Amino acid sequence: MSAVGSKLRMLEGGKVAFLCPGCRQMHHVTVDGSRGWTFNGDGDRPTFSPSLLVKGTVPITDDEHATIMAGGKIEAKRLVCHSFVTDGRIRFLTDSSHKLAGQTVDLPDLSANQA
Repeated sequence: MSAVGSKLRMLEGGKVAFLCPGCRQMHHVTVDGSRGWTFNGDGDRPTFSPSLLVKGTVPITDDEHATIMAGGKIEAKRLVCHSFVTDGRIRFLTDSSHKLAGQTVDLPDLSANQA
């Protein structure tokens, strides 16, 4: 797996990944033409179209892990991250469940251990 510019990592299967500043997790996009997304090919100022919608659950915290290991229960928190990535910026739609919903920010550069 190799870096593609400062913002993306190339994955197997025709995918690229970027670090989402809202979720603080890597999101991947299939850009080989098989799934409907287009990609401008620029790893420093990527643009994907149409929008990206990621759904799942928020990863548990260390405290929640300790609660589970002690026999307690936690309730999974729903995750929705809906965005447009254009020219290296990510615009989060208001249906996103994190604190950056409704905002537009730069995609972060990948650190050496993420690239």
